[in-house]
Amino acid sequence: MKLLILNGSPRPKGNTKQMIQAFCEGLASAGHEYDVFDVCRMNIHGCLACEYCHTRGQGQCAQKDDMQKIYEKLQEAEMLVIASPIYYHGLSGQLKCTIDHFYAAAYPERPAKLKKVAMFLSSGDPNMYDGALFSYRGDFLEYLKLEDMGVFTTSGYDPGVPEEKLEELRRFGETVSGRSMF
Repeated sequence: MKLLILNGSPRPKGNTKQMIQAFCEGLASAGHEYDVFDVCRMNIHGCLACEYCHTRGQGQCAQKDDMQKIYEKLQEAEMLVIASPIYYHGLSGQLKCTIDHFYAAAYPERPAKLKKVAMFLSSGDPNMYDGALFSYRGDFLEYLKLEDMGVFTTSGYDPGVPEEKLEELRRFGETVSGRSMF
């Protein structure tokens, strides 16, 4: 299976990155192919709402920034993973910027191979996921009609993700191709 993982955390060793790394360990052990994009380190501009992608552009964005790298991998991906720390009750701004560009990528319909989605969230408070979950449900489950492979969360201010959560993510990576929503 080919996966595209979007990391919305600017912290190279933060909890979100730890979650992604554990998942990727599981993916690698099962022989899956994956690409991880640290969107906070990329030059991705905000959507201009110019409608170019839905008119003359025929699914191509008018802006030629680092999003082009993601568009290319998105065409081959069978599963998408959205990973983010919670910033002010929602996804990080850098990740939101990237997701807004899916408006172009999903025109006139979602990429043909893309069928599944999962979300990894980290927060200082275990009750702060509603904004991110709203985006997940609306943007990916309802609009793109992707199969829900699960939402994985970790919370707390202490640095480091609990080993039990990391092991859960490793197992998820190992079994992702045969797994359906739980």
